[in-house]
Amino acid sequence: MTDEQLLQGPIHAVHVELGATFAPFGGWEMPVSYAGTVGEHTAVRNAVGIFDVSHLGKATVKGTGAAAFVNSALTNDLERIRPGKAQYTLCCTPEGGVIDDLIAYYVSDDEMFLVPNAANTAAVVAELQKVAPEGITVTDEHRGYAVFAVQGPRSAEVLAKLGFPTDMEYMAYADAEWDGRQIRVCRTGYTGEHGYELLPKWDDAEPLFRALLAEVEAADGQAAGLGARDTLRTEMGYPLHGHELSLEISPLQARCGWAVGWKKPEFWGKSALEQEKAAGPRRLLLGLKGLDRGVLRQGQTVLRGDDQVGETTSGTFSPTLKLGIALALIDTASGIQPGDIVEVDVRGRRLRCEVVKPPFVEVKTS
Repeated sequence: MTDEQLLQGPIHAVHVELGATFAPFGGWEMPVSYAGTVGEHTAVRNAVGIFDVSHLGKATVKGTGAAAFVNSALTNDLERIRPGKAQYTLCCTPEGGVIDDLIAYYVSDDEMFLVPNAANTAAVVAELQKVAPEGITVTDEHRGYAVFAVQGPRSAEVLAKLGFPTDMEYMAYADAEWDGRQIRVCRTGYTGEHGYELLPKWDDAEPLFRALLAEVEAADGQAAGLGARDTLRTEMGYPLHGHELSLEISPLQARCGWAVGWKKPEFWGKSALEQEKAAGPRRLLLGLKGLDRGVLRQGQTVLRGDDQVGETTSGTFSPTLKLGIALALIDTASGIQPGDIVEVDVRGRRLRCEVVKPPFVEVKTS
């Protein structure tokens, strides 16, 4: 997709006004940063930040037994939750590869609301539409809703100033009204901090964003872009599709087996994933913490001595730890464990790293 074909979110003009720099991501023109990634990252960890992630997909599944239908397709078990709760889950191929990871919002037994990744929304919707029984409709609503993430220790304070509900458990949501507009408020996020995601209608996005941003700035926070979103999620070890999950990287390899309802009678990829679980995955996701100075990035070779034992899937500079970190798929046959020292080939130079089990920093979502 060329730059001319990139899609833009509902408040693109606001980002231009705020001085954002942009880059393509998932077919969308996204704000990467405003005042600088490190400052935006630090604001989220210490105070609060607001992200426009309206590029994320949205889809509804409606009809008698909609929840049961979705439960028969996606990996996690919807019987673990109830209406008013959300669940992280995966959409897999029969071979156990990952078409996408997404959040499923349980509205009622007859309605589910799905938030896939931007580039994979059409694929998830198409797969569900192929097998939806009569009476159940699957609708792509990518441009029906915006998504704003307010994340950080002062996020509840920001929402309360605007009259939004904040006292809900992690992965719960509530439908609220603000300035005559219907807004879904969710205790979800992608930063590892206490936070919320708000879903207004697409055409209602700008006034809500401006109101939230004003309160974020009053709470010593700032607008944050895709750069900070990536450094924050990497510090938490959260997978990004196309990096830690893909058609070639299974949930088990990515340590997402906890999001699989193994006792369910069916879900897409069940047989293949059960076989992989029984045999043991051939590689596992681990973290790497740089011991030498250098920039860790995706696609770098992980070595122990002269043996290649894995490859990095994501890498960045951690503003919190002030050193290089990476996520990597490590061959299980190598026997490498957390605490071991490996080397990463960074443009022909070997950079020593300690193997760790993510997250790299403390989780504060609760």
